[in-house]
Amino acid sequence: MNDLTPPAPAAGCSATPVLKERGQHEVFCGLTGIIWLHRKMQDAFFLVIGSRTCAHLLQSAAGVMIFAEPRFGTAILEESDLAGLADAHEELDREVSKLLSRRSDIRQLFLVGSCPSEVIKLDLARAAERLTQKHAPHVRVLNYSGSGIETTFTQGEDACLAAMVPVLPETDRRQLMLVGALPDVVEDQMLDLVRGMGIEDVCVLPAPRAEAEMGVGENTVYALTQPFLGDTHAALTRRGARHLPAPFPFGEEGTTAWLQAIAREFDVPQERFEAVTAAPRARARKAVARAAQPLDGKSVFFFPDSQLELPLARFLTRECGMQAVEVGAPFIHSTLMRDELALLPDGQVISEGQHVDKQLDRCRAASPDLTVCGLGLANPLEAEGLTTKWAIELVFTPVHFYEQAGDLASLFARPVRRKDLLQLEAAE
Repeated sequence: MNDLTPPAPAAGCSATPVLKERGQHEVFCGLTGIIWLHRKMQDAFFLVIGSRTCAHLLQSAAGVMIFAEPRFGTAILEESDLAGLADAHEELDREVSKLLSRRSDIRQLFLVGSCPSEVIKLDLARAAERLTQKHAPHVRVLNYSGSGIETTFTQGEDACLAAMVPVLPETDRRQLMLVGALPDVVEDQMLDLVRGMGIEDVCVLPAPRAEAEMGVGENTVYALTQPFLGDTHAALTRRGARHLPAPFPFGEEGTTAWLQAIAREFDVPQERFEAVTAAPRARARKAVARAAQPLDGKSVFFFPDSQLELPLARFLTRECGMQAVEVGAPFIHSTLMRDELALLPDGQVISEGQHVDKQLDRCRAASPDLTVCGLGLANPLEAEGLTTKWAIELVFTPVHFYEQAGDLASLFARPVRRKDLLQLEAAE
């Protein structure tokens, strides 16, 4: 049986000093978040104010076919804009008007800043206000930055959701808000679990459509499904909502703890919680045990990339039998990561930020069985004989909650199994 009483405080590596790294870093930019956000918000459009490089990145990352009309695009900043020879605001207004006249289905328009638009100090916040007045009430215009100058790629989603929070209507309803963009099948599983516990007043941010009945206020409690939503957390807190701290729903243990935090808040009876979670928990444990066999006793090194590193390290060490040599994360939000840090072993090496040369040296010296890193580092490390896993794949693949726990373990097990088979073939 599960105990829904609050767990005793765990120490883990909560007090372990974090190695602060400041130097050259290798990450995607926040524009990448558009690739999954435009699929979640069906009446939204993401207009990147950037260069041809930004446009090429989005086209390549999304794999958009030439005859498709996706819910994103790029307003190209030409040389005259960058040199200050043209009024970029006038040109932006003209491009937005053309877009909205052609796409009557758009209800939310996001003006997404990029490195070029930030370099020339283009005030997209003022532009969003001006365009909202012009096109309201049919279209709501918001803005956020997807610039990769000082951010990692998952912060694009965080910036987008944080921009949506201030315009949510006020509500006094006692409600649960589940925050973070998930694949539709995973979101449905999440809602089935929560509603199965008897919690009916539930909303999800982001909602599929702008007209969704969603508000926020002092009676709103929220649970984060993604560990990189620090700005969204701050924005909701400013609106009076209250965060439910918990480990993140990766693996059987994390999912159960995440659901327990919600169950305690809404006084879900122990028997009902057990009835809802017992079967999927058993399936998750069985699936992880089967998939994680190649990982047992192996070592893993995390380069900072997606901000999923701490929850994934907790999953691999506690449920898959791995040892984490080093867990690097671009940023460590002390409030959001509190429960994850408490579950990692005392003395675990944790680094925040990146100095890629120093981390490469430590990785080579440790020679881990598996290295989780960005695309730019994976091929060179593979050439040196290290087995790697692309961090970005863990963002694009359904990995949350019980039914995906085995798949999550498999993502790490495949490269390890592949190397074992290659070594076996070489020995023969």
